[in-house]
Amino acid sequence: MLPILLILGVWLGGHPNDLPAFARSTFEANHQTQVVDEAISRISSDYYRPIGKSQLANASIAGAVASLGDRFSHYLTPKEFHEFNSPPSFTGIGVVVSPEHRGLMIARVFDSSPAQRAGLRAGEVIVRVNGRSLVGVSADAATALIKGSPGTDVVLGIERGGGAGRARINAPPAGHPAGGHATRSATRSTTHTVRVTRATISEPVVASETRTVHGVKLGVIALATFSPGAHGEVAEAVEKLLHEGVRGIVFDLRANGGGLVEEARLIASLFIAHGTIVSTRGRTQPSETIVATGDPIAPKIPIVVLVDHNTASSSEIVTAALQDHRRATVVGSHTFGKGVFQEEEPLSNGGALDITVGEYFTPSGRNLGGGGVKQGAGITPEILLPNRVVDTPQGLTSALNTLAAKVK
Repeated sequence: MLPILLILGVWLGGHPNDLPAFARSTFEANHQTQVVDEAISRISSDYYRPIGKSQLANASIAGAVASLGDRFSHYLTPKEFHEFNSPPSFTGIGVVVSPEHRGLMIARVFDSSPAQRAGLRAGEVIVRVNGRSLVGVSADAATALIKGSPGTDVVLGIERGGGAGRARINAPPAGHPAGGHATRSATRSTTHTVRVTRATISEPVVASETRTVHGVKLGVIALATFSPGAHGEVAEAVEKLLHEGVRGIVFDLRANGGGLVEEARLIASLFIAHGTIVSTRGRTQPSETIVATGDPIAPKIPIVVLVDHNTASSSEIVTAALQDHRRATVVGSHTFGKGVFQEEEPLSNGGALDITVGEYFTPSGRNLGGGGVKQGAGITPEILLPNRVVDTPQGLTSALNTLAAKVK
């Protein structure tokens, strides 16, 4: 029997089309896997310079994902996947800055940072670092002067600016929260100095402040990313502002690239009492309608959402939900247009696939994206701002003026 089975196996191996359907598909799948393994082995052994099989395997998986033509789908190597799941940290003072002709304008001050405790405010301009003028110094060189080893001090020369500006998150900001002490001393009527001790810290998610516009006290909440627990920080900021007596809130989602859909649901539910937040559909994922939790803490206070071209994903989910429910006025430029969502699928090598598994739709049924393979429509604000304006201090000023008019 053994020789007969051997001959039969060899013959069927050369004639897979004669196999039953279930066996043929298994055979062909195994054959394709063997071909890939064979190619990796040949390259590893015969290429003119040595290349490890693991490197080739990573490249082959990355190539397969790249062949999808989906800019939102990626292969993460074991090292990249570990870094992806690690909370970001950096050394700095707790601010985000943008270039200005005098130096670096403070666009955002993180909550509970030394910069905030020292009284630094959005709209102020850093004109000197450790006594060196920043006039004519590039933004990269200027921010490099602010950075340094944990535990060291940096002395900043500060001048008054003209308001608050852009908040960004996807890359580590030029300045970040630092531990230690901060002191201030006046040098003349419009300039003062601040000494701050740098430290390595985790990136904060929320910054908030109050502004008075045309006699109306308003709040500003800037959210950096929809990371785990972000909704709790936003809720804390909302409650703090309400306690301080603000009559409206600007929700700043500029440069917020998104994050977890569940965080988007919980944050939208802070302002929306009931109804659909977002619905999702996928090929293998069951269709799902995600609704508000039903326990808002600010269901009626006027809201303006400030967005730009880099407002994407979960940021668009929240913005669209507030817009569709007529709960907020959207100010800014067209958003990114990402109407798809991804899922991390860990692999046995310690890496992971981060691939698109479905599309999401706003409460009114809009899909904001292009399927991952083309640019999506995004969200059109009720009040459009030019791209050259939205990410400057004037962007926030426009949002605050819009909100003040709604309150009155």
